[in-house]
Amino acid sequence: MRRTFPGHPAAPGMALGRVRLEQPARFSIDTSPLPDAEIDAEVARLERAFAVAREDMAELRRKLHGALAREVGEFIDAHAQLLDDPDLIEGVRAMIRRGHYRAAAALKAQRDRLVAVFDEMDDPYLRSRGEDVDHVIARVQSALARQASAEEKKLATRVGEILVTDSVAPGELAHLASHGILAVVAGSGSPYSHTAILARSLHLPMLVNADGVLEDLRDGDLALVDGVRGEVVVHPAAQDLARYRTWQRDSLREGQRLAELAGAETRTRDGHQLRLFANAERPEDIERARNLGVAGIGLYRTEFLFLAHDGLPTENEQFTAYRDALLGAGGLPVTIRTLDLGADKADAAGLVTAAEPNPALGVRGVRLSLRQPDVFITQLRAILRASCYGPLRILVPMVTDAAELTEVRRLIEECGRDLRTAGFEIPEQFDLGAMIEVPAAALNVRAMLEVADFLAIGSNDLTQYILAADRNNDQLGKLYRPAHPAVLRMLAYVIARARAARKPVCLCGEIAGDPAFAPILVALGLDDFSMQPDRILGQRDALSRCERKTLRKLVPRLLRARGSEEIAALVASVQVTA
Repeated sequence: MRRTFPGHPAAPGMALGRVRLEQPARFSIDTSPLPDAEIDAEVARLERAFAVAREDMAELRRKLHGALAREVGEFIDAHAQLLDDPDLIEGVRAMIRRGHYRAAAALKAQRDRLVAVFDEMDDPYLRSRGEDVDHVIARVQSALARQASAEEKKLATRVGEILVTDSVAPGELAHLASHGILAVVAGSGSPYSHTAILARSLHLPMLVNADGVLEDLRDGDLALVDGVRGEVVVHPAAQDLARYRTWQRDSLREGQRLAELAGAETRTRDGHQLRLFANAERPEDIERARNLGVAGIGLYRTEFLFLAHDGLPTENEQFTAYRDALLGAGGLPVTIRTLDLGADKADAAGLVTAAEPNPALGVRGVRLSLRQPDVFITQLRAILRASCYGPLRILVPMVTDAAELTEVRRLIEECGRDLRTAGFEIPEQFDLGAMIEVPAAALNVRAMLEVADFLAIGSNDLTQYILAADRNNDQLGKLYRPAHPAVLRMLAYVIARARAARKPVCLCGEIAGDPAFAPILVALGLDDFSMQPDRILGQRDALSRCERKTLRKLVPRLLRARGSEEIAALVASVQVTA
């Protein structure tokens, strides 16, 4: 019988396939006591399973590049650390040796114990980390099951399936996508989580907050996932299959039409010129962006140099990377963001930091750079040395106070003098910008504009901090809404202040490349957008349909709106009549 289940679109597209229900219960757990004679062999099975899981993670890390590596890397690193946690491993070993548990039962018991500890924590950030334990132990359980049964391995590599699950980690999604998963339906989650971002990068249709799917769907059910309408159709009827075939034809034609926009100017329907920049971190990102006709690189991330390096990268190694970025841009401006790491990833990058209970609110971005001046000065020197190879701007992340930017400018000037004395050709002036991603910086943006030459709004973190909602916490998916009135008022204020000061302001983050958000950002007066290269053509097309004069008149009503639904209705009404 045909049934439909509504969900929230997180990645567009449609897919038809068989349901693969992913739940912890799919692992067969033998709870019978383990005989003494089998203890050593069972411990060996456990250790092999951990080894397989570690190799899976390492192999996945090796395969990922560019934006994919950035989105998934931090989760892979966190899970890899858990797989090496001696307390976790020794706890399971002890259950086998002393409690006569079988390995799968010991893993489940350890999982239940650890998740219960996390659930009792007051800090919501730490409480959400229990999901990492879930994902890691599920990976070990899978490795353990693969030792016992070829069927499990066959299931993991089967193609043409729709993954139906409560939640999925980015690393696991990347692995499943490489083994033929066609789409994802999650019972929880947010369209702005790292997993959703990754699904869009992989062109994998995804729905989140799909109620009832875990209870009512069964392995093997034929399902049609519609990431446009936001629904799953189980046992689709003839008209559903016809709609799917129509979408396939239309999608092919749409891709061909968008390809014709490569290199075109970006203008609204009433002729107002906008500028689309690309986010990048590797030469291939820059090459793709240039081929699409971007105005420049609006955000060049430098973290990969540190995370992919054995120890801290030297000045010359960094200089080479920045020089190549500028040369690859072919004369287009490149905005290099200084190191944006927190204590949760700094150790992996070769930096020594103290453990923090909440890294999102800790020593990260410019806070870390100013506390590690030797590392920061090395990076600044490398950036300045590269500046003679093309137009360059320096962007500072996680700025809270204008005094931080003043100190960075002092260090830049000091590095410039030292380099000129050493014989390097260094320009006298550099454009220095501040990332506006902390509410304090947004509210005090007038003071920031007195020091900064330009601004870049980091909408992902700004939204997270305004709403006090971790976008990667599946339980808060419905709370993390960039279209929340409080977020829009903050964006409007920052954009208006920058325009009044006649200083450029660019928006980086997921909403910059979201076609659904295009009319809202045009209404707020934004002219510069920076996004992943694969979002350029779709956003150029969406912006070309916006009537700027009409949308600008909408601002007073937008800023008085009391909820996201009212905002969406306002924009829809204007878009229809424009």
